[in-house]
Amino acid sequence: MKRAADTASKAQARRAGLHDPRPTMRLLRLWPDESHFDFMRFRRVTFPLSAVMSVVTVLLFVTVGLNFGIDFKGGTLVELQAKPGQTADVAEIRHTANGFGFGETEVQELGGQGQVLVRFPLQPGEQGQTAVMQKAHAAFDAQYDFRRTETVGPRVSGELVQSGTIGVVLSVLAVLLYLWFRFERELALGAIVGTLHDIVLTVGIFIITRIEFNMTSIAAILTIVGYSLNETVVVFDRTRELMRRYKTIPVVELLNLSINSTMSRTVMTSLSTTLSLVALVLFGGEAIKGFAVVMLCGVMICTYSAIFVSTPALIYIGLRLSGAKASQRESGLPQAAE
Repeated sequence: MKRAADTASKAQARRAGLHDPRPTMRLLRLWPDESHFDFMRFRRVTFPLSAVMSVVTVLLFVTVGLNFGIDFKGGTLVELQAKPGQTADVAEIRHTANGFGFGETEVQELGGQGQVLVRFPLQPGEQGQTAVMQKAHAAFDAQYDFRRTETVGPRVSGELVQSGTIGVVLSVLAVLLYLWFRFERELALGAIVGTLHDIVLTVGIFIITRIEFNMTSIAAILTIVGYSLNETVVVFDRTRELMRRYKTIPVVELLNLSINSTMSRTVMTSLSTTLSLVALVLFGGEAIKGFAVVMLCGVMICTYSAIFVSTPALIYIGLRLSGAKASQRESGLPQAAE
């Protein structure tokens, strides 16, 4: 009787245009829901590795330095395009440009389509910059078209260096202050360690690849800081939630549970961002290729850092579950049962 009534009600619902609210298809999961992978066991390798990479980056920054672009160094930048039927000879262009007597000239081929970028060092006064362009036109007009010419004087480049440095420092300090007030002391320190780690290794990408560091590079660094902050906050929010729920669980097990429970979201975010950046690297053109490459490396660094640096740092900082109990009592929240 009851089965017949259920069948009749379902048939009536179908005739009325209603659907069964229960889902009939499982949503895509890039990470198992009930995963118990032990991420914390890798901390004895990842922590020393990250420390070594950070120290090496600082040493390279002091000894080698960044490949500053014309925005910061000043000088004259000329983009040449080989005329139809002609090919771009980078070695010949470099030899000819160095023969002008203006100092060491940087020559870089763009994309292999006959495009060449020539950077002349900063010359004193407007007459010096004018002399650079006169000699460049006299030497290259026969075989190349001048597609772009940029000149930045010493005053402008100095102001850009000062403004860019102040902007980056203030932005990083604002992020660190946000993390300090956003979390309890131990969680805030772990988040700060992860954010600084990401900034240092991102600068290391610029040093190792010799990608030109200009105003666009500052935008890339600030974007990576925001991405790092987002990744860390997601994991640490879950950590704080689990601290309030479980009172006797070991810290290592708690941190593993935090990462596993947010891993599906982390994989989805990182994968979608990586695919977009790979498309920019391959098809975005030379103008934004450097920015896209740094962002791609930065996303990988931030994802690695959130799992293997900032979260394990809580173990060495000395995360205590009793801190969560105290904050819970002070806030008046109901305590979960053991």
